[in-house]
Amino acid sequence: MADLVGVPEEELWPEVRKRDEPAASALPAGIKKVYPHRWEVPQSVWRQFFESAEREIGVLVYSGLFLADDTGILRIFERKAREGVKVRLLLGNPDSPHVEERGREEGIGEAMSAKIRNALVLYRPLLKIGGIELRLHGTVLYNSIYRADTETFINPHAYGTPASSTPIFHLEGDSNIGRVYQTAFETIWNTSY
Repeated sequence: MADLVGVPEEELWPEVRKRDEPAASALPAGIKKVYPHRWEVPQSVWRQFFESAEREIGVLVYSGLFLADDTGILRIFERKAREGVKVRLLLGNPDSPHVEERGREEGIGEAMSAKIRNALVLYRPLLKIGGIELRLHGTVLYNSIYRADTETFINPHAYGTPASSTPIFHLEGDSNIGRVYQTAFETIWNTSY
């Protein structure tokens, strides 16, 4: 019917919405958007997210190889740091028993440590730039955390499932839920080396 009259279906029937876009009221307070899998977040969204930072970029992952392997993202980190934005990268210690365990859980064994070592090599040139810091953590990582100022992407980890196949939650910066993960990031940063 909508095609016949040339208007979007939502105008004829407001209760109808696209399956992939929940109504704003369907999301709990503090959650802007949910992506079913990390691999479904368009690269342009990652770039816009980090581009939006005016004070700080933060990344807490085991390897985050998908970011380290993206020259466009690395250039954003470099440019933002030169503009005075603090860039903090937290990667898993490749020799940590928690990294070894995560590799076993995902069925990739020592490849998890290898992914971290690869990311470290890819990030190495950025460490010559003032304003970019990289630390290693030895924590059990329940979720990866990505920050652009107070905006946060959370990627919960599920047993036996690669992080790329688990959801991403885009949290509002000043929400209670957002502050929980910002605090977790700071706690891990302060206990890392």
